[in-house]
Amino acid sequence: MRISIVTPSYQQGHFIERTLQSVAVQNRGALRGEIQHIVVDGGSTDGTQGILARWSDRVTWSSERDSGQTAAINAGLSRATAEILGYLNSDDIYYDGAIEAALEAFDRNPSADVVYGRADIIDTDDHVLADYPTEEWSLERLKEMCFLCQPAVFFRRRILDRGMFDPAFDHCMDYEFWLRAALHGARFVHVPRKLAASRTHAATKTVRATEKVHREINDMLKKHVGAVPESWLTNYAYSMLDARGEHRAETRGYLANVAILTIGAALRWNGRASIPLLRTLAGNIVRGTGVIPQRGAS
Repeated sequence: MRISIVTPSYQQGHFIERTLQSVAVQNRGALRGEIQHIVVDGGSTDGTQGILARWSDRVTWSSERDSGQTAAINAGLSRATAEILGYLNSDDIYYDGAIEAALEAFDRNPSADVVYGRADIIDTDDHVLADYPTEEWSLERLKEMCFLCQPAVFFRRRILDRGMFDPAFDHCMDYEFWLRAALHGARFVHVPRKLAASRTHAATKTVRATEKVHREINDMLKKHVGAVPESWLTNYAYSMLDARGEHRAETRGYLANVAILTIGAALRWNGRASIPLLRTLAGNIVRGTGVIPQRGAS
């Protein structure tokens, strides 16, 4: 096997067959027989097990209650046999040729620990909603924004020597994994082509629990880099207002609420609000303008 793909699964029977097909279509030519696909299902009751049973000749799968997505990823990686690894959620998809492109990038870059490509954000019907905001590699930039789209990331087994995905994180386990690897010297290589699509829908954790996601990210950044970048403090403020049902708008009232919550987040995680941050927030209120991302973009 040249590559092992792990799919954690739970109650995604509506999407999982598309996920399986997106891996199976790569299994041709020089890659025929070289892709190991492992599905770790958490005991789904929505028809997922019947779908997996039909695919038993092409995937290795199990279904039993577990302690969540991170545990499922780690269980799958423990069963993987290849040198190159990836994980694909049960509602996401690879684009045709993605695995071949990733392996070629590793072949061209023997010192690369992680290869990542561009990606789309898609809806329940596979329609493209937007490009995922992928960027060229920069560790400092990664601290400010998670610009790696998880299904478009592949990595060598050797980075698992620094630890598996951390079960302490239920929402940002992938971001934490990339950041931890980078802080320990892993080399990242960007492939400038679209490799995958990340699906957004009402049942995804990032939609259901946006505030909780951002709180977990801030805890993680505090742990690994010692302070939470101001971009994430502001994102947390937006997420709190989203949870309250407040519409994002360039109004002084909304911007004042953003400022209050951002300052509170700065005090909570960093112990202080920097002068540049206070000036930016105050200036936004005075002018009645600010860079307000669309909901779901922060």
